[in-house]
Amino acid sequence: MATSPGLPDTDTGCKICGGAGFVRRERPVDDPAFGRAEPCECVLQEEADVRRARLERIGNLTAMARYSFEALTHDSEQLYGVIETARSWAAEPAGFLTITGPSGSGKTHIAAAIANRRIELGEPASFMVVPDLLDHLRAGYDNEDADLSYANIFEQVRNAPLLILDDIDAAAGTPWAREKLFQLVNGRHTDNLPTVFTAASLASLDDRLRTRLADVRSARVLAIPMATEQPFRSVGGMSLERLGRLQFRTFDPRGTGLNAEERASLESALRAANDYAENPEGWFILQGTNGCGKTHLAAAIANRALRDGRAVFFAVVPDFLDHLRKTYAPGRDGADDIFDEVREADLLILDDLGAQNTSPWAHEKLYQVVNYRTVAGLPTVVTTDRALDELQAAHPRVFARIADPAVGSVCLILAPHYRLGRGNS
Repeated sequence: MATSPGLPDTDTGCKICGGAGFVRRERPVDDPAFGRAEPCECVLQEEADVRRARLERIGNLTAMARYSFEALTHDSEQLYGVIETARSWAAEPAGFLTITGPSGSGKTHIAAAIANRRIELGEPASFMVVPDLLDHLRAGYDNEDADLSYANIFEQVRNAPLLILDDIDAAAGTPWAREKLFQLVNGRHTDNLPTVFTAASLASLDDRLRTRLADVRSARVLAIPMATEQPFRSVGGMSLERLGRLQFRTFDPRGTGLNAEERASLESALRAANDYAENPEGWFILQGTNGCGKTHLAAAIANRALRDGRAVFFAVVPDFLDHLRKTYAPGRDGADDIFDEVREADLLILDDLGAQNTSPWAHEKLYQVVNYRTVAGLPTVVTTDRALDELQAAHPRVFARIADPAVGSVCLILAPHYRLGRGNS
């Protein structure tokens, strides 16, 4: 029987629960357990270690098993209070708990720690990234496999004894998504099912969702304070010192031995990058041959963002994917925080897109980053030396996102190496 990534494994052989691990038993209306999900017989008969492994698997937590309260660090009394409150809630989950905070603040770690604490206690918990969940629901409309149908997926998530919905504010861009999300949240609110949400803030949510998550009778909101660490991170060799040298004022669009059209394209790229840096929104793609100045302009945009108080992640795409491959290697627990940092950075630079190996794994990880940032509306700069038609052929799903004129722009640089001229292009 087929299974779907990110959803409970239904291929367990249990004819009672179908692999969900919980059931709803008939109870009198005045019974405290009336209407609540209870462990299935297959769960009650398991050994402790087998049970935990199964709970991690069906709860989508296998790769997040290392996210624990013990692994969390704090540098303020306020953050300590958030962690301790979440720890107490995990002991006796009830109602809604929403964890808000800026990108990279640790809200996903805290949410996963709650789920892992419940699993330590032998109780089920399901962890879902909201954009991924909505993708599975959409795909379920056309899936002939009953286990992967829309109705079955929605029912499992709707009735999970404990559900974590990560990034609830990153996936409500269409009327369909807003409605499905509200149906799910409202149903769990009506039944008072324990649910954890993470979000940058409640302000960007649909009014109906915000009302449920902020209901003082059955919900609590924990706000993580803004981090005070250096807001620049990188993978692939771009140091903060080198970045500081790559400013708009140090970019010379005159080049060496350029014709009028090539020089004009550099001047146009400089103006476009400057404009984007003043108001970074959506995607900004710099395309041109190796050495034409793409990375310099991307770094200049990053410097402007740092000056304005934004957190920046500068990722050289081949090095970023190599890092993830090593993290996912056999014997490792799973992805580390760098994937979340790249995905959620206030401003992301994806340098040298198209130079990486085009394996299915690389395609998928890259698309996860691109899709998340598109849905969340996070500003992202891309540099590539691949022609746009080549990039589209190699990465059709990624290209469809980043080259959509409704959410970004493409800047073509026609010049060769902008300092050394044609002889070194």
